[in-house]
Amino acid sequence: MVNFSLEGKLALVTGASYGIGFALAKAFADAGAKVVFNDISQEMVDKGIAAYKAEGIDAKGYVCDVTSEDQVNAMVAQIEAEVGVIDVLVNNAGIIKRMPMHEMSAADFRQVIDIDLNGPFIVAKAVIPSMLKKGAGKIINICSMMSELGRETVAAYAAAKGGLKMLTKNIASEYGEFNIQCNGIGPGYIATPQTAPLREIQPDGSRHPFDSFIIAKTPAARWGTPEDLAGPAVFLASEASNFVNGHILYVDGGILAYIGKQPK
Repeated sequence: MVNFSLEGKLALVTGASYGIGFALAKAFADAGAKVVFNDISQEMVDKGIAAYKAEGIDAKGYVCDVTSEDQVNAMVAQIEAEVGVIDVLVNNAGIIKRMPMHEMSAADFRQVIDIDLNGPFIVAKAVIPSMLKKGAGKIINICSMMSELGRETVAAYAAAKGGLKMLTKNIASEYGEFNIQCNGIGPGYIATPQTAPLREIQPDGSRHPFDSFIIAKTPAARWGTPEDLAGPAVFLASEASNFVNGHILYVDGGILAYIGKQPK
């Protein structure tokens, strides 16, 4: 029987107080895992804990900046002491700064790279030693369609997510022989509170222009939901994916497969 159960597993999901990270952590808990998460401030951690409690999930939260090697190492040591060895890591924490590249400062570019690429490197590096000792581990990096495609105003984000795709493949290459699988999930356009303004019906009853653009580019003809990511995440976290390594699973409704409709 294929084993999708996460019973007895401990999952760390970074930046999981809300949004996609929260949805993935909830899916892991529903599959039987114990969940821990971090966020950048105590306020965000407290909000996250309250949200998990509302779902009946006993999650532990930690204040930690994923770009600080010292803070990450301290958090992982604390998790191991208080809860146990991390079996599943999801590198979800990330930011995006939208602006034309020629208007973007090098400092802004570096900040996106630091959080979206250096962060996953730092957290993965912190959990791998215990995974090596245990002889098993799952690392899931939240990539993006921008791991494959370019688009105006997202130069730093695309550079970071492209780098994260290759970091994923390299972790798989380096640690696969030790029964550690590293894969990525590339979400399409997901309906979250952050994207709600882009989906608002206009005063004349029409769709928002960006909403129309996404629907036209997506064979599924809809936005994804955080729940659409739950099944792929549980698959990649479970023993069902033990021979899947270095793969980026795009959960995008078919956008990357589709050239688009011919103009009328």
